Amino acid sequence: MAAADTPSASLRHHDLCSRGIRLARKMRSDVTDLLDIYVERQGLDASISVAAVEGVPAAAAERWAEQTGTQRLLDNLAAYRAFRVLLAQMLEEQREQLGDADSELGPALAAVLLQVSAFAYHLEELLELESRRVPAEEGSEPPAPPRLSLFEQKLRGLGVLRELAQWAVRSVRDLRQLAKHGPGSSAALGLAESQ
Repeated sequence: MAAADTPSASLRHHDLCSRGIRLARKMRSDVTDLLDIYVERQGLDASISVAAVEGVPAAAAERWAEQTGTQRLLDNLAAYRAFRVLLAQMLEEQREQLGDADSELGPALAAVLLQVSAFAYHLEELLELESRRVPAEEGSEPPAPPRLSLFEQKLRGLGVLRELAQWAVRSVRDLRQLAKHGPGSSAALGLAESQ
């Protein structure tokens, strides 16, 4: 029996998926709260339309049902790694703008950044359990953010948080699909769902 097919591996797989679902739901709730704080503190209208933000991965996926479990995990991991960089930039910009005077937005951003980092690590664990090599991060140094006006920074931040909320929803869906199947079955997952 292969290591990925053992009962303990199946239990670990199910446990990791279940914990991941709980983490993603909590993150979604916290990001929703953060969005409210962000809009208020930045003086934005909550209904403002924000165009796609460069560097922000879109949660919508064409042919989602056809993706393999491994592809879903890899897409999620790439997205949360990107969000980790973007949230760190937002936190730095917020500190430059408001300093330590803001006792609500800074800590809320830092808490969500920590959740995103933890979730990325959680996804790496799932990939390792699937006997998949975890891709290395693109580079050790994030690219320098483009120079944006203060208003553009606020809009980019709003776009980042909105898309992160959508990713949290997608992650729950992806992990539910993975939980239905045992470890090592991720390659066939997309094919089985499309039938």
